[in-house]
Amino acid sequence: MKYQVNQAGFYGDFGGAFIPPTLQPIVAELQAMYIEIMEEPTFQAEYQKLLADYVGRPTPLYFAERLSALYNTKVYLKREDLCHTGAHKINNTIGQVLLAKRLGKKKIIAETGAGQHGVATATVCALAGLECVVFMGATDIERQAPNVARMKMLGAEVRAAKTGTQTLKEAVDEALLYWIENPTDTYYLIGSVVGPHPYPDMVGRFQSVISKEIKQQLLEKEGVDKPNYVIASVGGGSNATGAFYEFLEEESVKLIVAEGGGFGVDTNQTAATSFIGKPGVLHGSKTLFMQDETGEPLEAYSISAGLDYPGFGPLFALMKQEDRAEFFAIKDAEAMEAGLALCKLEGIIPAIESSHALAALQHKTFLPTDIVVVNLSGRGDKDLQNYTNYFQL
Repeated sequence: MKYQVNQAGFYGDFGGAFIPPTLQPIVAELQAMYIEIMEEPTFQAEYQKLLADYVGRPTPLYFAERLSALYNTKVYLKREDLCHTGAHKINNTIGQVLLAKRLGKKKIIAETGAGQHGVATATVCALAGLECVVFMGATDIERQAPNVARMKMLGAEVRAAKTGTQTLKEAVDEALLYWIENPTDTYYLIGSVVGPHPYPDMVGRFQSVISKEIKQQLLEKEGVDKPNYVIASVGGGSNATGAFYEFLEEESVKLIVAEGGGFGVDTNQTAATSFIGKPGVLHGSKTLFMQDETGEPLEAYSISAGLDYPGFGPLFALMKQEDRAEFFAIKDAEAMEAGLALCKLEGIIPAIESSHALAALQHKTFLPTDIVVVNLSGRGDKDLQNYTNYFQL
């Protein structure tokens, strides 16, 4: 199938594992064992039990009546914001922690931007009794203070990345450096569909529960198991991969990607990889990312701490190359207004990442009979100060 990883770890021209020699044995072990472990009946039983009893799955597929009236179409919200910890990230962290334990690892490290992956990792490490270190850009530590407090309460150590823009890219850099220096006892729990193979595929498989539920829920609500459109925001791409996964090979389902447009793709303050990215190797895989003439990553900017990453996962590079999805660079102002609109129309405060997906609704004209699913990847608790400052509430 075109949009599934091949045995070499590539999605078409993109993917692979471009890593230092120190990490090659560790990653090779993971490549050799991850599918076998994930498919074990005992693993699946434990994973599915935790998704149900701990995370609270299945999450609702909510028909947003007033939002639907605004856009004259049927808008459903996949309520990942109702997961334990407030976002989709925990679907993946539970899976990877269970896998890490089976590999005999004692320490978990992770990177985080908006803080949701860090919180989800710290949560599951507390549950499993594992040591946890989370790397986070110093800028993000300031603007995502509630999530930093949560991580510390859950027993995690939060280490600040103080180079460059001090955001998500630098957090990944620091986490990779630590992993290189401590490869034997440490498991790097990557939070998105980025990094060396098998991480993009593994994270996608764990997040695919989102689209599996969408299919079943639409069948119950609409009598069909495929929407006309699925919309999701993309930084690295984990929530979008989860929402798209079951529909990737279904060309009748139109996929819409909302990127962090920042102040616009014609400025140097953007995170819109699909518009200005070029092929290259970033954080262990070949993908598209924003880069200068020498191939060094450019600084990414978005008002959303979860979208200011200079690239995206290799699956999205292939989707861009094949025109499988329509990409929109959502400006900060559009996202913030869309988030506030959801608050006032539906009584739901979305994460700013999710607000980018909501803003994409403005860029399309839908039929009244269309079924449009927006993946509401997280709740806005962590972003309340940003909303308050922006709108001077």
